[in-house]
Amino acid sequence: MKTPPVRVLVVDDSAFVRKVLRQVLGASPSIEVVDTAMDGLDALEKIERYKPDVITLDLVMPNLDGIGVLGSLRGDGAPRVVVVSNAEADSELGVTALQQGAVELVEKPTSLATDRLFELSDELVRKVLAAAGAKRLAAGPGPQPAPPPPSVTSVPARTRILVVGASTGGPQALTRLLTALPADLPVPVVVALHIPAGYTESLARRLDEASAISVIEASDDLQLRPGIAVIARGGQHLEIRRQLERASVRFARASTTSLYCPSVDLLFASAAVGFGAGVLAVVLTGMGDDGLEGSREIHKVGGRVLAEAESSCVVYGMPRRVQEAGLAVAEAPIDEMAALILRHL
Repeated sequence: MKTPPVRVLVVDDSAFVRKVLRQVLGASPSIEVVDTAMDGLDALEKIERYKPDVITLDLVMPNLDGIGVLGSLRGDGAPRVVVVSNAEADSELGVTALQQGAVELVEKPTSLATDRLFELSDELVRKVLAAAGAKRLAAGPGPQPAPPPPSVTSVPARTRILVVGASTGGPQALTRLLTALPADLPVPVVVALHIPAGYTESLARRLDEASAISVIEASDDLQLRPGIAVIARGGQHLEIRRQLERASVRFARASTTSLYCPSVDLLFASAAVGFGAGVLAVVLTGMGDDGLEGSREIHKVGGRVLAEAESSCVVYGMPRRVQEAGLAVAEAPIDEMAALILRHL
């Protein structure tokens, strides 16, 4: 039986953007654009009328903005949301949307009404189709102080670093994970998240405000320290380098076979080289298999890999591949992952 097309509502206050998005999405035989909406109130009315599978959502709109639309979507039957945003102007709003349940984010190549908007065609189609198969989860805690997490009293010597990989649904999962880690976490944390360039600085700042540990965006040759989480910049590969007792991160180039940037595989493999059996890795929600080969490298040197359980994944892709390969020593839903990490330190 032929799979029915994904039904999409395009929401943007620019008539030109609505026209372009409708055209590029409608060119895919797997997508049907049911209508467009000019603002948030128009969007809610048409969501009720057409019941689309996915909406593409502008964030800055009159009457009701994109965050207001997200807050009005409730229940399993609500459409999945792909934010179409401009990092230069909307990075804070984009991060808020991702933390509040938007599944994917596509960055506009320009804020102007020009034909450059056609450049996002392939990425937009791919992410809309991915979003159609994603689960909708309740919004996480957002940038609110988390309850005091348990303290860590002792650490086996072999646990030296925690590395985390995430993709679709990752900002929401990272919010839940990092805000649950204790201030006295005795190892550094390095995160590779698939997110467009321009958004990780805002994400790191919001997570830092909400977490007991410190959270910062990566910079070249940044030294790693216990109790600090470093998030790779969007669109920039990151690897770990260890010389004697000094460990740092550095920007890197990946092979031409790497489909994702930053690459979880590259980060994990560099951790395996630097720390061997001292690596504890966590693979969170995401589409595809990034992290699989890196997890193999960690497994080879005696490190351990944890995976997010299917029940809490927005897309059970990356963790599934690690589980099916027999590389994960344990799994947990995202709200139990911090406790699982502490047990495996």
